Amino acid sequence: MTIQLHNTTRRALPEAKLKKAVRLVLSEEGGKAVSIDAIYCGGRMMRRINREFLGHDYDTDTVTFPYSEGLVVEGEFYVSLDEVGRNAVRFKSGFEQELLRVTIHSVLHLLGYDDASPEERGRMRQKEDRYLRILGAGVSSTEERSQV
Repeated sequence: MTIQLHNTTRRALPEAKLKKAVRLVLSEEGGKAVSIDAIYCGGRMMRRINREFLGHDYDTDTVTFPYSEGLVVEGEFYVSLDEVGRNAVRFKSGFEQELLRVTIHSVLHLLGYDDASPEERGRMRQKEDRYLRILGAGVSSTEERSQV
């Protein structure tokens, strides 16, 4: 199992905790990672990726690229540290908690979960909350999150 973290910013990241979060989600969901690249970047890079690959010209917290289907996981995901910071303020959570949440969310996408409908978003949010609790990261209020 290969999990590579890449930080394109100058901000220090809790790499051990991030890898632990990735492994936890994979283990609990029955997944096996062949290769996962997690790229933590700034807002400009994320917006460019979102526009170039998805045709969306706006900021987002994560973009995932699954290269496999099912529980054998190969893929990459990008996380905008700028957007994580904004979300941490918006949802009154700490930066690290929000970073872990978005990382968990990204791995769930690699495993095939979607968040296109309110029901799907709710299901993913419940899983994120569960994994944050297991990691000891706590959970911020999810009332406002249910709207996004």
